[in-house]
Amino acid sequence: MQRERLIPLIVAAALFMENMDSTVIATSLPAIAADIGTSPLTLKLAITSYLLSLAVFIPASGWTADRFGARAVFSIAIGVFMLGSIGCAISTSVTDFVIARILQGIGGAMMTPVGRLVLLRSIDKSALVNAMAWVTVPALIGPVVGPPLGGFITTYVSWHWIFLINIPIGLLGIYMALKYIEPIKSENPEPFDLAGMILAGVGVAGIAFGLSVAGLNLLPWQLVVGLVTIGTISMTLYVIRSKRTPSPVLDFSMLRLPTLRASLTGGFLFRLGIGALPFLLPLLMQVGFGLTPFQSGLVTFASAVGAMGMKTLAARIIKAFGFRNVMMYNALISAVFVAVCALFTPATPLLLIMVILVVGGFFRSLEFTAINTVAYADVDPARMSRATTLVSVNQQLAISAGVAVAAACVETTMVWHGTSELTARDFWPAFIVVGVIAAVSAWSFYKLPADAGQEISGHRVAEPAPVKAVETAAQETTEEHRDQRLG
Repeated sequence: MQRERLIPLIVAAALFMENMDSTVIATSLPAIAADIGTSPLTLKLAITSYLLSLAVFIPASGWTADRFGARAVFSIAIGVFMLGSIGCAISTSVTDFVIARILQGIGGAMMTPVGRLVLLRSIDKSALVNAMAWVTVPALIGPVVGPPLGGFITTYVSWHWIFLINIPIGLLGIYMALKYIEPIKSENPEPFDLAGMILAGVGVAGIAFGLSVAGLNLLPWQLVVGLVTIGTISMTLYVIRSKRTPSPVLDFSMLRLPTLRASLTGGFLFRLGIGALPFLLPLLMQVGFGLTPFQSGLVTFASAVGAMGMKTLAARIIKAFGFRNVMMYNALISAVFVAVCALFTPATPLLLIMVILVVGGFFRSLEFTAINTVAYADVDPARMSRATTLVSVNQQLAISAGVAVAAACVETTMVWHGTSELTARDFWPAFIVVGVIAAVSAWSFYKLPADAGQEISGHRVAEPAPVKAVETAAQETTEEHRDQRLG
């Protein structure tokens, strides 16, 4: 197998393990809670503790990869994630389980950005679109596959295997990484900005964690507002401090690069809208339509089928039309498929719903591949680790915000209807709102130059004829007409 295909598969396998594990636990909480002698509500601390440790440690990932080597950090991150998985499987109390989930979060925080860094340092730019298409799929499939798979394993095997299944995948991932990925290190690692790391960690954690729990009804709203406020203040202080720091953990000066700026700003809005789907669709199917978690999972899995179907075509489409056109128009198309979900009712045929989700999944996956790839088009190798850290933080905040916005829309609609019980009619405004937010992202992509990322895409923009040549041609045409009149 070609190296250009093998390395993305190694990274994709690790990211799939992490993306699936972060959602698979949701449907299994009642069984786990009963087994270790606690309540499902208390055990939801396991979800929030994972998100918290993930947010705290992501800012340190870039410096860690530069200092110790991306391959080594990636392999160790998989190992830490595996240890956390074993800890979850053998937990006998809430304390044990939460500590194990925090350990998983630390591994996941390093796995995602460093996995992308491994890819960027190992794959030639001309093959990056194809490689990124493989890495994009886990992020789309994991949240969809996780809940039904968790329900299936818990019902027919044992909840312990939700975590133990990570062990063979992780061992294979470490072996393949050490065998096929080059041990590339930064020649001049920068000093670690500890104060910046603390401010950025508290900032990202406060905002991401606060927005995440806002949609779970785990904490009083006053505490949620406090968390987001503390996170915002800490991040503001970090931004002020980073301007006079030679090697910040989050380098916002890189936003001067048009392609990275468009990927982060437009990508944030697009992810915010699309990231709400894994939250809204299962709720609509189960609470609104009365389907079981497993049936709901089979329906929503359709979007994953569309995502997988895209990966072989992404490079050709982007080469034919260029990053700017693909991201701009495809963002609008994807947004329409999100908004169309507002028309789903209990009377809508499931086959029609699945067809819409398959086609929508195709376009969403294409957009994610383009956004994730163009981010690194103009980044020089020395600052690649900083770029992957920025992208990962941006993604974490966008997904958390997406869930919070979707939950707020549903709750507002319930208040509007004057009901306390969730029904199918409470979901349609949320799909419209997140669809509009996703569509707004097209403006960020519209502002890109037509030749953005052409070194990666292979798309060549026809250059206009030189002004002098045009004037000469016009002059020759005029002289020809004059000669004809005189003749």
